[in-house]
Amino acid sequence: MKILVSIVEDHEPLRQILAEWIGQAPDMKLGRTYPDAESALVDLPQNPADVVLMDINLPGLNGIECVRQLKELLPATQFVMVTVYMDADRIFKALAAGATGYILKRSSHTEILQAIREVAGGGSPMSRNIARLIVEKFRTAQPQASDMERLSDRELDVLRLLARGQIYKEIADGLNLSFHTVHTLGRRIYEKLHVHTRREAVARFHQTSRLNPPESPQDPSPF
Repeated sequence: MKILVSIVEDHEPLRQILAEWIGQAPDMKLGRTYPDAESALVDLPQNPADVVLMDINLPGLNGIECVRQLKELLPATQFVMVTVYMDADRIFKALAAGATGYILKRSSHTEILQAIREVAGGGSPMSRNIARLIVEKFRTAQPQASDMERLSDRELDVLRLLARGQIYKEIADGLNLSFHTVHTLGRRIYEKLHVHTRREAVARFHQTSRLNPPESPQDPSPF
């Protein structure tokens, strides 16, 4: 049985090229093509495809949100992002939305058709550059956990309260510490996490899965 492939791409020349490639592939059949997310959201649920090639940077609703909405309606359909973006955040958002593959628009005719075959067969195709970017992202994420583990229990108390939106004076009162001590702890936190602002420190705190803010800080007794 041929793989039914639809396309959501606003750039008409590229949409036509992709359509021609798919139409000429002996094991594929071209489905519907769409210039934007809105038309795909209206029509695809009534005319589902096995695989959908989805651009990210669409006019109006973007491709990631389009995939998110369509995946709920078409759980069996596989979505492959075809994009110029080599951005780790976009990649992770697309995968979290329900995309199964992520390849670059500059990929060759052979690579794009192979990606369609791979995703239809249960795989998760990605351009080599994309796969490398994801690996590097995971590698750089590991030191963050190590940095967080360097914090003392008291520094973790302060960071948890900073994450809750408290200012130094409130933290000092709550932990029965002097303002100077809390300020010093805050400086140590910044140094150990290699950050420069409270926002960066709090973001690092939330990114570290092993740290779940408790309902109350640990024993508030001073050093």
